[in-house]
Amino acid sequence: MKKPLDPQGLSRRTFLGGAAAASTLVAFDVQAEPSASNTARPPPPASHGAPFELEEATVSELQAAMASGKYTAQGLAERYLTRIREQDRAGDLPLLSVIELNPDALAIAAALDEERRAKGPRGPLHGIPVLIKDNIATADKMQTTAGSLALVGSVPSRDAFVAERLRAAGAVILGKTNLSEWANFRSTHSSSGWSGRGGQCRNPYALDRTPSGSSSGSGAATAANFCAVSVGTETDGSIVSPASACSLVGLKPTIGLVSRSGIIPISHSQDSAGPMTRTVADAAALLGVLAGMDPSDAVTATSQGHAHADYTRFLDPNGLKGARIGVPRERFFGYHPATDALIEKSLELMKAQGATLIDAPIPTASKMDEPEFEVLLYEFKAGVEAYLAGLGERARVRTLADLIRFNEEHRDTELPWFGQELFHQAQEKGPLTDKKYRKALEACRKLSREQGIDAVMAKHKLDALVAPTMAPPGLIDLVNGDHWLGSSSTPAAVAGYPTLTVPAGYVAGLPVGLSFIGRAWSEPTLLRLAFAYEQASKHRRPPGFAPTADLRQANS
Repeated sequence: MKKPLDPQGLSRRTFLGGAAAASTLVAFDVQAEPSASNTARPPPPASHGAPFELEEATVSELQAAMASGKYTAQGLAERYLTRIREQDRAGDLPLLSVIELNPDALAIAAALDEERRAKGPRGPLHGIPVLIKDNIATADKMQTTAGSLALVGSVPSRDAFVAERLRAAGAVILGKTNLSEWANFRSTHSSSGWSGRGGQCRNPYALDRTPSGSSSGSGAATAANFCAVSVGTETDGSIVSPASACSLVGLKPTIGLVSRSGIIPISHSQDSAGPMTRTVADAAALLGVLAGMDPSDAVTATSQGHAHADYTRFLDPNGLKGARIGVPRERFFGYHPATDALIEKSLELMKAQGATLIDAPIPTASKMDEPEFEVLLYEFKAGVEAYLAGLGERARVRTLADLIRFNEEHRDTELPWFGQELFHQAQEKGPLTDKKYRKALEACRKLSREQGIDAVMAKHKLDALVAPTMAPPGLIDLVNGDHWLGSSSTPAAVAGYPTLTVPAGYVAGLPVGLSFIGRAWSEPTLLRLAFAYEQASKHRRPPGFAPTADLRQANS
């Protein structure tokens, strides 16, 4: 979750991440609270740069390989699991992107191979290895903790709807990814990718750089080829920011397209799960599996008539031809000159592909932060307490007050670098019937929708808006927290509208993303435009796991 500007002057980075821990703990098979002995420096196995036969493999390529008999689902799972075990904790600057592995992954994959031989594949994700964020519930041998030691041992009674959809599609869930603890809604001075349970996740393009967050591990692991695709979650920036930082495609869907039931919440107004992938085609394939109505999440009823089982049919390499693209330079450009220069090249490329570009500022963009922050404080308290109540006797904490108390009692492992100011502020809030909450929620919807995205797109008859997703990833700083410059995620996040980021190039070898932003239910349009841009630009390249960025590299 990204960091809004609250009335007390909180920096905008508060909700994008939470990172950097000194502990190198990665709980690959944790079934109880980690002990001090688990936090010792890991052994230095193979180098991060070892060749990998599945590097950059796409979903369609893996399906073709399984169909031909070259690979089996079990063989794919074995290769990715081996890579995770050998690479995720390698060296003095371990990536720490995976918080836990699924002990049943190989057995599940073997069963899917038998099913393929007997009946054929279920669909495009049959046998495909997937990682999911550790705030997505699974009722299996894995934990669901949002990175917090307070939830170790609390096993949900059922899978999150998203996990159910993945299993039903035949995907193999390899494990859970590290994240900014509590999806980065705990402190105003957090460092993206840090959690008490998982330690400090790092960026595979430069290991001293932030992976951003809060879907830090999903971003880093997918970029590092630890899986075929992954699932992240976003409240404001938590999919698109780490996707940008890790040279990925990240898609935050319209609220209601993908169910949130079984996902540890921040905000029912803004939360969504979504794809984090290396290509737009893979994001489209994964979105078709994740989307669907869920009786346990009433807002998904609004997706009727808008959801599609196959989003890959909207992909068109000529999709930019004739498109009208708005460029909201005010507020979303100008905070990082090198990023602006890359995005200007992206705009020229889109023009060359037949798009028409129109200067299209969002007039209310600077007015959303304060009401958004108010809404999130109220909704976090209500949502997290409802989630904890659903765990029943399986949880050692039942309320937000319990969480605050647990963290104070475990300061050495939960509060070694930053506090829990946001927890305290949320604890002071009343019920969702409070007039202050209702007023803030109304302001959010008006400013972001009818006076914001809808207004500017209608005025200029736009297919989408585009802007830099964020600046290149900054250095990990446990002492001061993230150094935040700017991003473009807030309007779509507050509106509940879709946004999709795609690689736009590199500054000194550090990734930069370009965001496509649209109206509600415009995922087909955004995928069409982003796919055409991706095919024309081909910016993505795999990471090199450098200890630090080579500042002599030319921007590209």
